[in-house]
Amino acid sequence: MVKIKIDGEDYEVEDGLAVIQACEIAGVEVPRFCYHDKLSIAGNCRMCLVDIEDSRGMSPKPVASCATQVSEGLKIYTKSERVKNAQEGALEFLLMNHPLDCPICDQGGECDLQDQSMAFGVGDTRFEGDKRAVENKDMGPFIKTEMTRCIHCTRCVRFSSEISGNDEIGSIGRGHDMEITTYLNEAVSSELSGNVIDLCPVGALTSKPYAFSARPWELSKTESIDVMDAMGSNIRIDSKGLRIMRVLPRLNEDINEEWITDKTRFFWDGLILQRIDKPYKRINGLLKETTWDDAIKIAANKLSNTNPSKVAAISGDLSNIESIYLLKKLMENINCHNIDCRQDGSRISGSSERWLFNTTFSEIEDSDGLLIIGSDLRTEAPLLNSRILRKSRENNFKIGVIGFQSDLNYKYNFLGEEPSIVEEILNGNNDFSKDLKLMQKPCMIIGQGALLGKKGEEFLNLCINLAHKYNFLNEDWNGFNVLHSAASRPGAMSIGFLPSKEGQNTEEIIDNYNKGDIELLYLLGADELNLKHNKESFVIYQGHHGDSGAENADLILPSPAFCEQNGLYMNTEGRVQESIRSIFPLGEAKEDWKIFSMLSEALSFDFKYKDLNQLRDKIFKELPNLNPFSLYEKGSIPEKINFKEIKGHNFRKVISNYWRSNSIARASNNLSKRNNYKLKGIER
Repeated sequence: MVKIKIDGEDYEVEDGLAVIQACEIAGVEVPRFCYHDKLSIAGNCRMCLVDIEDSRGMSPKPVASCATQVSEGLKIYTKSERVKNAQEGALEFLLMNHPLDCPICDQGGECDLQDQSMAFGVGDTRFEGDKRAVENKDMGPFIKTEMTRCIHCTRCVRFSSEISGNDEIGSIGRGHDMEITTYLNEAVSSELSGNVIDLCPVGALTSKPYAFSARPWELSKTESIDVMDAMGSNIRIDSKGLRIMRVLPRLNEDINEEWITDKTRFFWDGLILQRIDKPYKRINGLLKETTWDDAIKIAANKLSNTNPSKVAAISGDLSNIESIYLLKKLMENINCHNIDCRQDGSRISGSSERWLFNTTFSEIEDSDGLLIIGSDLRTEAPLLNSRILRKSRENNFKIGVIGFQSDLNYKYNFLGEEPSIVEEILNGNNDFSKDLKLMQKPCMIIGQGALLGKKGEEFLNLCINLAHKYNFLNEDWNGFNVLHSAASRPGAMSIGFLPSKEGQNTEEIIDNYNKGDIELLYLLGADELNLKHNKESFVIYQGHHGDSGAENADLILPSPAFCEQNGLYMNTEGRVQESIRSIFPLGEAKEDWKIFSMLSEALSFDFKYKDLNQLRDKIFKELPNLNPFSLYEKGSIPEKINFKEIKGHNFRKVISNYWRSNSIARASNNLSKRNNYKLKGIER
C-alpha cells in the first residue's frame, strides 16, 4: 500500500494502480474515453489528464492518469486550472470533426461524449472549416456504424483482440486519416461482437436491430438473468409496453464480468414470433383453439386414465426450477417413474459435485493448465472461452483438447478425437501426462458432448479417476468441472428430475413413444427431441413457442417465456439466481405454476400452495441448496468410482448450430440474419 494525496485529501491505495484507478477508489471523477478497466491502456483520448507532484516536483505538463502509476507520497491534482484547460482543449479536438447530429443518434441520452462535454467542455470552438466525413463500414447484421462520429478511442479494437480474440476490428491510416474498420470490410464473426456497442463512448457503433426504436428514458428496466446458455449471465432487460426492446449486460465479476453473448443480446425479437398464446387441441389431425377449462379437463382425464408405466415426462432446456419441481410432483402423484431432463441423451447422475463446474468461472484465472474434453467452448460457453483466451496468453499455461478440433481463438495442443485418449493419459501413456504432473492447479472441463450415449456415465467415472490421479483434486483445489449447455439442466438434476431404476431415460422414452408403447408423453418446453407425430400416443406440450414440441402435440398449454414470469435457475457452477418478469405473457398464456395448480385441482391432488412464494418456501424447505438467498458454496470433491469398459463410446457435438440452439433463438429474425450471414466462409 502507498500513501497519496488527491486534491489535498489523504488516501492509501494499493501499489501499482494507475492514477485514474486510485481516483476512482477515492470517488474523484476523472473524465475518460479510451480507458476501460478490462482493456489494455491506450492513452489515445488525453481526456484523463491530471497534474502530479512527486519528490522531483510538479510535472512540467499534465500527464495521462491512465498511463501513470501511483507511488509513495504522490500528489494528484484533478481540478487545477491547467488541468481544466487541458481537458477543455482535448474535448475541443475530439469535437472538431464530430457531427452535430445528437437528435438522430441512437446514443443520445447515454452518450459519454454528451455527458463529458457538458461537465468538462466549453460551449464554442476555435476550429473552422469542413468536418471530416468517413464512409460507414459493414460489420454484419448486429452492429450499425456511423464512422464519422468515431473519436478513435480504439476500445473496439482492443476488445476484438483481447477479449473476443478474433482481431477482426482494427485501424488503418494515421492521425487525421485514421479509420476504424474490419479486415477487407468483412463482417465480425465473434459471438461476443455486440459488446463493442456498449464499449463505444459515442454513437459510432450502435445496435442495428434496436436502431430508431426508442430512447433510453422511455424504457422500463428489469434486472434479470440469461438462459441462452448455462452460465447464467446477469442481464438488464429494457422493455416498452409489452415488447422487449433490447438486452444489456449487468456487472457480475464472478460470472459474466460485464459482457454478454450476441445470442443473449439479440434474441428478444424471437419472443413475439411463432408464439403460442391460446390452448389448442388436435381434432381430426388439425390443431384448433379451445378453452382453458376444456384443455385442463382433457389433460387431467388422460393423466388419470393412462397406465402410469406408459406415461412419460421430459423437461426442456429453458424451464425454471419451480415448473420442473411441480412436474416431478405431478408424476409422483400418478406413480410415474419415466421422467428425464436430459433432452440430449446425456447419461450423468449422482451427487452434484459429479456434474457441476466446481472450479467456478472466476477461479479459472488461478489455474496453471487446462484439459478440455468433448466440448466446443466457443459455442457452448463463449464467455468462459473468453476467460480462457486471456489466461492462455501466459507462457506457462498449457491447454490440451480431446474431442473436437475447432477454432477457439487461442492455441492448444490437440490430443485426438477418441475418448480412449483419456485412458492413455490416466495410464501415463500420453505426452500430456508429463505436462499434467508438473501442474499444481490444473482444470478439467468436460462438455456434454463427452457424456452422451449408453457409456456416458462410465466415461464420467473415468474422468473422475483421471482427476484423482493428478493434481486436479486436493484439499486446496477442485479442478473437476462439467459444463452444461442447457440453462435448466443443473436445477432439474438438483431436484432429481431423473428416471428411477425402474424408469426410462430420454432415449428409451422416445424409442417407446415411436413404437407406441408410451401412450401419454408430457413435454415441458422440450423442443430438442426427434419426435414424429404418433396417432397411437397422446402428447401434451406446455410451452411458449410453436416449435418441434408443439408440432407433434395433441394438446397445447400456453405458458410464458422466461422473461414473462418469475423463476429460479441454477447455472452450471451451482449458483441459483432469479429471472424476473419484465413483460406480461402474451394472449391467454398462464404461468407454469398456475397451470400445474389447475391440473392438481382437476386431479384432486393437494400441492399445498396458493402462490409462487408459498411454492418456493416448500421447495427451499425440501431442498435448501436451491434458495438463491443462501450463501453460495462451491462443489466438493467427487468420489472416485471404478469405471468399466468405454470401448465404443464416441463424442458428439451438443450444439450443431449456435444461432439456432433453442426455440426462442430459432424464432428470432435477428439471429436468423446472423446465421445466414457469410463470414469468411466459416459457419458455426
